[in-house]
Order: sequence, then structure tokens, then C-alpha cells
Amino acid sequence: RKPGMVPPPPGEESQTVVLPPGWQSYLSPQGRRYYVNTATNETTWERPSSSPGLPASPGPHRSSLPPTVNGYHTSGAPAYPPETAHMSVRKSTGDSQNLGSSSPGKKQSKENTITINCVTFPHPDTMPEQQLLKPTEWSYCDYFWADKKDPQGNGTVAGFELLLQKQLKGKQMQKEMSEFIRERIKIEEEYAKNLAKLSQNSLAAQEEGSLGEAWAQVKKSLADEAEVHLKFSAKLHSEVEKPLMNFRENFKKDMKKCDHHIADLRKQLASRYAAVEKARKALTERQRDLEVKTQQLEIKLSNKTEEDIKKARRKSTQAGDDLMRCVDLYNQAQSKWFEEMVTTTLELERLEVERVEMIRQHLCQYTQLRHETDMFNQSTVEPVDQLLRKVDPAKDRELWVREHKTGNIRPVDMEI
Repeated sequence: RKPGMVPPPPGEESQTVVLPPGWQSYLSPQGRRYYVNTATNETTWERPSSSPGLPASPGPHRSSLPPTVNGYHTSGAPAYPPETAHMSVRKSTGDSQNLGSSSPGKKQSKENTITINCVTFPHPDTMPEQQLLKPTEWSYCDYFWADKKDPQGNGTVAGFELLLQKQLKGKQMQKEMSEFIRERIKIEEEYAKNLAKLSQNSLAAQEEGSLGEAWAQVKKSLADEAEVHLKFSAKLHSEVEKPLMNFRENFKKDMKKCDHHIADLRKQLASRYAAVEKARKALTERQRDLEVKTQQLEIKLSNKTEEDIKKARRKSTQAGDDLMRCVDLYNQAQSKWFEEMVTTTLELERLEVERVEMIRQHLCQYTQLRHETDMFNQSTVEPVDQLLRKVDPAKDRELWVREHKTGNIRPVDMEI
């Protein structure tokens, strides 16, 4: 809104006044009536004329609100009904000259908004709590708009940067899980190698009978178990380790692109904010100059003084126009940043869910392979159990005696 625009006194107009099509009437927090064109999203303090879409006052008294959410007007219609929609409108005149402070992080409007690190927020003392974009979830898109103090320094960390760090940390955790499975594979391979070597050992190879058969089966079961563990390690590599390692190979590069995009939007927002501050300072100087010249006119009337006042008034008006233009550009930049933040944070949320689900599925595959390996290991010892149940010492003795006997005639006493 242009500086100097004075709203009508509160209560001057009745709610029952018929407005042109597309216009609606609201009350500001100060009780002043203003009008919103729901088709063009324009606002004005002056009651619109009977011509549709045109206010009764000159064109410069209209302004366009940036498309926002959670209590702000968006294109097409007010975000809230008349009794609550006024909470989203900033003060005109003095407040348009106090959009922000001389440095980021200080108050912008004493009643309606506050600017922190070049981002404009509703003032907590005057604005009701905003409705969350996803009220039923703890969504990234609702809780990372502000910057957070850096615990390791005196600066701040952007909310988006925290989300980005979580994503990169998740990628690192995924890589470390893959390395863990790789170590597990190495253990399996080494274990299988040692089992195979032990199965070839000749210790107790001369045991005979049914016990000898059982002992030979024990040694064979080691070779079978070694084969099972080799297959287990191979499946771990192909079905768990490799997918974990290769999932989102270009993830870091994609995250950097995303980071640079959001950072560029924040830089543009800071630049537009600086332009607003500069334009506000220029307007203040022009108004001060106009005030000085007006005082001089009261002291001494002259044509030169009147010309100076006209010139100063033109400069003040131009400065007001420049401020309005800078505010509009700032609001456009903030709206663009807002839209990209919502889109990007929701995408990061989706990627995190996808990563967790992927890891869960492959760890389930790991446990399934473990169960299969245990079953195969059990199958290798079942023949051993069967042979051990058949061990018969008496039978073994019979077989051995039959093979190695030397004679069954016992000695007798010597005769004289």
C-alpha cells in the first residue's frame, strides 16, 4: 500500500452495503473496513464503485497480496471467512513503511508481522495459531520454516539445512549398514573355509564299526555345512549388501542441487529484503525533506518554496512507489521460496520413507537367509544323528572279532 493512504474511520459503512461482483468487505484488527477483490486478490481501503472490479478510489490505492496459506489470502478467495480473514492483513500507511527493520532478525510490524533473517512471519502476539499444512502428521513441511541456532557456533542453521543433513546422514547410515553386511560375509567365508579344511582332517580316521561310520559322517557334515555358509555369504552379497550399497548412488549430488536451489531462493529473498530497507530509508528521507520544506513555506511564502514543495512531494510519491514495488518483489520472492520449500520438504519426506522401507525389506531378507541357513545346517547333522542312534557296541565287537579272530579253542591243563 502506498504511504499516506488513510482508511475510513471504523464503523463508517454498514456491512449491508451492496458491493460490485467479486468484492468482499472485512474489518482489520484495528476495526477499519477494507475490501478484497476475490478474483484479482487486490485490496483497498476505499469502497469499490459500481463498476465490477474497480474501487472508488484511484488505482494506486490498490495493492496485491502475495499468495500465502494458513490465514493469508490466496488467489481466488479469502483463506478465512469474514470474521477471521482480517487477521491476515497487514496495516497500511505507517506499517508499510515499517515492513522490516534496519537489520534482519528484528520486528517488522509491531502488531501483525515479524521479520527474522529476512523471512516474514505472523507476529505471535497478534496472530492466531496457523493451521498446519498436514495437521494429522509430523510433516517436514510444517516444522522447518524458521532458522535454528547453531550449537557449534554463533550463527544459525536454516530449517531446510537440518532436513538436508538428516538425508545425508541417512545415506551414510545406509552405507555403513552395507559395510556391516560385508564384514558379516567375510566372517561367513572364513568360517566356511575353516570348516572345509577341518573336514579333510585325518584325525580318528581309523575308528571302526558303526561308530566309525558316524564319525565319518560328522566330518562329511562339516564339508556340507561349509557349502551352506558359502551359499549364504553369496546370497548376502547379491541380495543385501549390493542393493544397500547401490541404492541412490547419485543421492549426494541430487541433494546438493536441491540445497543450492533453496539457498539461491533465500539469497534472492535477502536481496529483496535489503532493497525494501533501502527503499524505506529513501522514503523516510523524502518525507523528512517534504516536511522541512512545508515548514519553510509556513515561515515564508514564495513561489520558489512552493515549487520546492511540489518537487519534494513528487519525489516522496516516487519513493513510495519504489517502496511498494520493492515490497511486491519481496513478497513474490518469499512466495516462490515458500512454494519450493513445501514441494522440496515433501519430496525429502517421501525419500526418507522410501529409504527406511528399502532398508527394512533388505534386513528382512537377511533374516530370511539366516533362517534358511539354519535349516540347511540342521539338515547336515540329521544323518549324523541317525547313525549315532544306530551305534551298537556289541555288533561292532562281533564284526571285529569275526574279522580278526585267531582261534576259539581255549587252552587246557597239561597231562603227565
